[in-house]
Parts: sequence; C-alpha cells; structure tokens
Amino acid sequence: MEARIDEQQAVIARLEAELAHSRKVFDRASEAAQIGVWECELADSSLRWTDVVYDIFELPRGSALDRGRTLECYPQATREALERIRSKAIEDRSGFCLDAEIVTMRGNRRWIRITASVECVDGEPVRIFGMKQDITAEKTAALRLRTMAEFDSLTGLANRSRFQAVIGGVAAEGVEAEGVAASAVGAVMLIDLDRFKDVNDDLGHIVGDDCLKEVGRRLALLRSRSDCVARIGGDEFAVVFGPQTAHAAALRLGAAVVRLMERPILVAGRRIHIGASVGIAFSQDGRGDALYGHADTALYAAKAAGRGTVRVFDGKVGDAVSPSGKGESRG
Repeated sequence: MEARIDEQQAVIARLEAELAHSRKVFDRASEAAQIGVWECELADSSLRWTDVVYDIFELPRGSALDRGRTLECYPQATREALERIRSKAIEDRSGFCLDAEIVTMRGNRRWIRITASVECVDGEPVRIFGMKQDITAEKTAALRLRTMAEFDSLTGLANRSRFQAVIGGVAAEGVEAEGVAASAVGAVMLIDLDRFKDVNDDLGHIVGDDCLKEVGRRLALLRSRSDCVARIGGDEFAVVFGPQTAHAAALRLGAAVVRLMERPILVAGRRIHIGASVGIAFSQDGRGDALYGHADTALYAAKAAGRGTVRVFDGKVGDAVSPSGKGESRG
C-alpha cells in the first residue's frame, strides 16, 4: 500500500512539474508575443489578468483591478464601441475581436487587439474571457506604409495617388478610399509654379527641393478649408474642395494662392522669386472624376494669359474664363 501511495505521489509530483513547466513556457511565449489572458465575471465585473495584460496597461503586476477604471484608458468613441460589441456578444453567447487604442496608466498611447469569448453555464452567460495583445508596432508599421503610399515625402502633402482617390472616390486597388465618397467633390484647383524650372536649372535641384518644401508649407494652410491638398507632379499641386465650398470662396482662395506664391522664398541666403498659375473647375453633379481635365484646361489658360493668374473652366472643353468673366481660349 505504501509503495502504491509513493508511486502515486511520484506521478502527481511529475505532473505538477510538467504543469509548472508548461505554465512557464506559456508565460514566456505570451510575454514574447505581448499577449495576455483576461477574464471578467459578469455577475460582479471582477477581473483577472495575466502579467502581460498588466504590462500592456502599465499597471503593477498583481495590483487590484477595477473595470470602470480600466475602461477610462479607452477614448470615449472606442469605449462606446467596445461596450456595444461586448453587450452584443453576451446577448448572442458568442465572441468578438476588436483593435482599440488605449492610453496607459502612465499616459502612453498604445494599440491593443482584444479577442473575447462568452462562457455559459446552463445556457446563461457567466463570464467573458480572451486575450489582449499589444499591436502598437503593427499599427505603427501600417501607418508608416500608408504614409509612404499616400503622402509626398518631400512636402508632406498628399501625393498623386491620394489625390486621384479623393476625386474618384476609389483607390488604385479598386476599393473605396477611406473616408471618401465618389459624390463628395465640389471643385478642383490645380496650381503650377511659374519659373520653377529656372530655379532648378540655375541653382540646382537641392535649392529647388527646398523651394518645394516651402511651397508645401504654404499650401498646407489650405488643409482646414479643403478635403485634400496634394503634390501631383514635379511643380504641380492640387486642392480638392467639398460641395459645401462656395464658388466665390474657392475663387478667393485661388487668388490667395497666387499672392502667397508671389512672396520670395529664402533659401541658403537667397531670395528666390517664383509665382503660381491657378486653374479651377467646379463640379456640376458632385462627382470629381472629370474635374482634373477641366481644371487642367483652366490652368493652361492661366499660364497662356501671362501667368500669376486664376482661370475657371467654363463648362466647354478647350475654354476657360477669368474670375471676372473674360474668356481665354486654349488655342
């Protein structure tokens, strides 16, 4: 009998050692992957976290947890979305997955991926549990890739791809552009720098790049008044206005751009004078897919009129008018 008891105790000890080793491996893997496990009792909202979740929220490991305090780490919109899908999952006895931004207890911003499943007893939900993973690096990399894909590295403005997505409402991959509707365009303004080629030819491309950076800073002032400000070519820029922008307001902004570009640019102790011509096309039906060509017609007329001017497409291919109504033929 004693031998059998000793044998059973040896088996139990071996199993306990294996379990402890498994937990140690799991903890190390979870920490390496920045994945922690959490549970919430639905009866009293009490929480249980593994160490990695404490680390993600920058709370001391093992400290007392309060769900209400934890929810304060989420921005209001995210908190409302989390509560909504959590309630739905509990109602449906299912689960959910959500990427959410948090502000840790130390004030640092992080992105986490929450996965959850609802556990039921006799058909009634009793607890919700799952994993939380720190995906800040993943989100940062995705944002960097999006920035590279949609923004001009020299000026910081949107690039041609983003501009085309905005005026067409469809990205190059054929999916709807984020936050963009095909009927959301009121006007397109094209801006072409005058005498910029002379700067590159006479002073070099480094000075030319510095000039473009300053142009980008000046045009960035239009961001609050428009849907998109982009560099779409070497010295060509574009501004997209929503349908709420009045024609008169767009014309005033076009004239303001001309005046803004008349100011000298200081580069390496030099005062460089360039200038800009502006062409504007207004949408008749709220769609922007044809406006680029119309605005280009108006821009051509502005340059033909002596540069440093604003011209508006009048609705007929090949013609544009000045804001005062004087016609300009593309010739």
